[in-house]
Amino acid sequence: MTVLIIGASVAGVRTAQALRQGGFQERITLVGEERHQPYDKPALSKEVLAPDRAGEPPVLLTKQEADERGIELMLGVKAVGLDLTERRVATDGGERLPFDRLVLATGVTPRTLPGTGDLSGVHTLRTADDAWALRAELDRSPRVVVIGAGFIGAEFAAAARARGLDVCVVEAQPIPMAHLFGERVGRMLAGIHAMNGVAVEAGVGFSSFTDDGRGRVTGVVLADGRTLPADLVVVGIGARPATDWLESSGLDLANGVACDSRLRVTGVGVGAVYAAGDIAHRYHPMCGKSLRIEHWTNAGEHGEIVAADILGQQAPRAQVPYVWSDQYGRRIQIVGRPAEGRLSALRGGIEDSGMTAVYADEAGRAVGALVVDDPRTFMSCRKAVASGAQVSDLGLGLLEAA
Repeated sequence: MTVLIIGASVAGVRTAQALRQGGFQERITLVGEERHQPYDKPALSKEVLAPDRAGEPPVLLTKQEADERGIELMLGVKAVGLDLTERRVATDGGERLPFDRLVLATGVTPRTLPGTGDLSGVHTLRTADDAWALRAELDRSPRVVVIGAGFIGAEFAAAARARGLDVCVVEAQPIPMAHLFGERVGRMLAGIHAMNGVAVEAGVGFSSFTDDGRGRVTGVVLADGRTLPADLVVVGIGARPATDWLESSGLDLANGVACDSRLRVTGVGVGAVYAAGDIAHRYHPMCGKSLRIEHWTNAGEHGEIVAADILGQQAPRAQVPYVWSDQYGRRIQIVGRPAEGRLSALRGGIEDSGMTAVYADEAGRAVGALVVDDPRTFMSCRKAVASGAQVSDLGLGLLEAA
């Protein structure tokens, strides 16, 4: 049997590792589009950009480990097509890779803005090459504009500010992150930028770029007509599933790749094809519905679930969604699905040593939480969300949110 894994980030790597750890003795081929040894992507907007760090992301799978575990690595190879009838994946090098079991783990690709084209100085941040290109420009770009106030944009803004640069974050929403955490907490998160000397232009959209006539960006034109001067622009407006190469495969690609709770892709033979990581639109047992979750921890869990199914073993217990963000020396941790509840309890604020916001459903059960700089409280919140405990029973000294 050959297990072919397309995508060499955390979901793909963890699938290969878990297969070997579970006793799988047959062929595993791991295909990655990037030429680099598989690495940890969360570090790209954190440690890699830090002025006091070496700029190298942690490696997920060394060549030595791959050799020792018998994992065949094909790096710098892009999948361009899938033939389910012949059970082969076509590559940009003309190869047709056979499989008995296929794991789709190609993740997401950043959304871009019109007018970017070949304009120098405008970047997205998704790969190590992206991060290194940004790092090389930071020290010679005193004015930075970040378009998008999500976690990638916020973390990059923090990294640029740590170098003493003038930074402005542009966000189309009137209150950044309000769609996820509500207006009250959204204002608090935006306040972290302001406390650190970063300007926030909220409630205004992007219109176009200006340039110097030689292909280098000089500014960002906003929808209200104002122009923000910029030596460097980072676009962080979300991402879309990297499924272009699967468009002729016949798979359901409405929002990623549709699959069941064990990550088996729907519409093909049971157990033949799996999806894992950011690309997977999966029924989540703990959330009670199908979701596509772009979290690092989720991708790692997916690898273990896929490996267990291939091995005929019981799948590990589903975990509640979790993500973290490091900004300006502060750690923001989120568990569950805050957007699906209402802000029920709040403690502290951004000016304090820690902050906790807990979200509940109509029955008062905890469905999500956001915690800043308070790991002990976060663990209590995580357990409460996992068990569906009443927010009123947390006993954390939380004040009812007005």
